[in-house]
Amino acid sequence: MPPRLARKPLNTYHHGDLRDALVHAALVEAEQGGPEAVNLKALAKKLGVSQPAPYRHFADRKALLEAVTAEVFRQFSATLRQSIAKPSKRSKLSRLAQATLAFGLRRNGIYRLMFASRTMACAPKGSELHNAAMQTFGLLLEALEAPAIGLIRERHALKIWAALHGVVMLAEQGLLTGQAAQMSREELVEDIVAETKLSLSVAIKEAGGDRVTR
Repeated sequence: MPPRLARKPLNTYHHGDLRDALVHAALVEAEQGGPEAVNLKALAKKLGVSQPAPYRHFADRKALLEAVTAEVFRQFSATLRQSIAKPSKRSKLSRLAQATLAFGLRRNGIYRLMFASRTMACAPKGSELHNAAMQTFGLLLEALEAPAIGLIRERHALKIWAALHGVVMLAEQGLLTGQAAQMSREELVEDIVAETKLSLSVAIKEAGGDRVTR
């Protein structure tokens, strides 16, 4: 009788599958506990592989977090792209801003990985993460619906991005109830959108642009 072949455990991975499995598993951990929850040894145990196995795909935890963050930026971009693509009486900027608020509050662990950790800041230009983040920023520029005159669009994009980030982080910490001004977080975001569009329109006119934002 020929020797019986050993059966592979159900949680083993073929060559090339483990990288994606690690990214997915790390994303789940970050979703629940933020970037601090991601641990390579714990992920290896969870996936049923040897502790050295993850290092064949990622040099260290930092490299894994960069891959996870790039994936999340792609998901974020897909959400924003969908929000500005569907027909609506509201401006693209309004839809994108509200989608950003909703994403940040609903997926705060992931949001903190994207915007409240050193992962994005340390990503080199041209890297997978940098390119994914720039695609997201490109959607914000598109949502401004303004002509490219100097760096006017980019500066206004950075201003509203910073403002939206402040709203998300303060709201997540329970420090932005809106009671003092009797307004909701969504209403605050709409005010930020309106002020951004007005400021952008004025800046374009002063720069001699022949088209104003809508």
